[in-house]
Amino acid sequence: MTKPWGSFRMKPKVAVQVGERATTVARFNANSNRANLNCNRNPENSKSCQIKKRKQDEYSSLGIALARGHFIMKTYNNLYKKLCSLENLNIAWQKARKGKTKKFYVIEFEKNLEENLKKLQFELENKIYFPQPLKKFIIRDPKTRKIYSSVFRDRIIHHAIVNILEPIFEPIFIFDSYASRKNKGHHKALKRFDYFKRKVSLNGKKLKGIKDKNYICGYVLKADIKNYFESVNHKILISIIEKIINDRDLISLINKILANYESEAKGKGMPLGNLTSQFFANVYLNKLDYFVKHKLRTKYYIRYVDDFIILHNNKAVLENYKEKINHYLKNLKLELHPTKSRVIPLHKGTNFLGFRVFFHHKLLSKKNIKQINKKLAEWKKEAASTERTLNNPCFFAFFKDFNFQVECIKELVF
Repeated sequence: MTKPWGSFRMKPKVAVQVGERATTVARFNANSNRANLNCNRNPENSKSCQIKKRKQDEYSSLGIALARGHFIMKTYNNLYKKLCSLENLNIAWQKARKGKTKKFYVIEFEKNLEENLKKLQFELENKIYFPQPLKKFIIRDPKTRKIYSSVFRDRIIHHAIVNILEPIFEPIFIFDSYASRKNKGHHKALKRFDYFKRKVSLNGKKLKGIKDKNYICGYVLKADIKNYFESVNHKILISIIEKIINDRDLISLINKILANYESEAKGKGMPLGNLTSQFFANVYLNKLDYFVKHKLRTKYYIRYVDDFIILHNNKAVLENYKEKINHYLKNLKLELHPTKSRVIPLHKGTNFLGFRVFFHHKLLSKKNIKQINKKLAEWKKEAASTERTLNNPCFFAFFKDFNFQVECIKELVF
């Protein structure tokens, strides 16, 4: 006769030695209807252990190992030979010339292309390569910026370095870092922001007692790092790279590239305009990304170079994040901009990547409107002698992604 469900008896709990640890085992009466339940579970088969194992497999595929909850990065060596190969230098040359084939310095270099590439290879292999001094020029858009330009042969070396390092670091970067990365960019960053603001505002839940559709709940921490490119510490950057790259020759070459920039403070700064500066900017702030995502555990975080935003429905939480981030940045010898870093309600609009973003629409920033006016004025002057017109599809393609109408733009700028 089978006993009812509620009448089964459990034998006393027994401590069983498994490996080096004792686990408590509960045994059911074999005659009960629950005898098919496996209570003698192996701890390694538990759901939490399976999730942990799955995470370890994911991280190991990215060259990251987990030990007691900590990240252990896989290190790479013997990369310098690959960097010096003619195959890599040829790919780097093709990337460096893209969009500049009619420039005189490109034409001059390509007159003896094979010889010039072999000369670069010889200098790299014999450790006698040194970058030439940077050319400086100033632009005002409207903010005054110092832009530095490298000679063409040095740009080839920059691309050669990034060709080697990018496949190693790209899987380590977080998803929501959008600057200077393949299949990213500011358009996708803005779309991601649209997605996050819908999540935080509960699909546009309005504040009570207000009819305006844009008066939604939620807040955003809009932050900017003060003088970022001028403040990057070379020693800290190299120490971050050395945790993954175990190649003295490659590290030495990177040091030469960094030292070629003469900043006000020795051992600091990267030149705006270099490909390596854009890449190393992401490497340097990847430490911040990991802190925000894994320590603060924020869900809605987007970074574009030194600008980043965090969304939340609680203002006090964002103020706390701001304080903790500013404290953490001291480890990287950085600090948040005192006036540009603040918590604002979503309904007031967020200035992000050239737009003021509201829930239902976006507005061009005043800075971009001035740039458009300036560009159109230049095109008007050229219109008499060239066939270039305001109907240039390349110009208006920028606005098409954000559903701006061409006629509205013309009315705006005139």
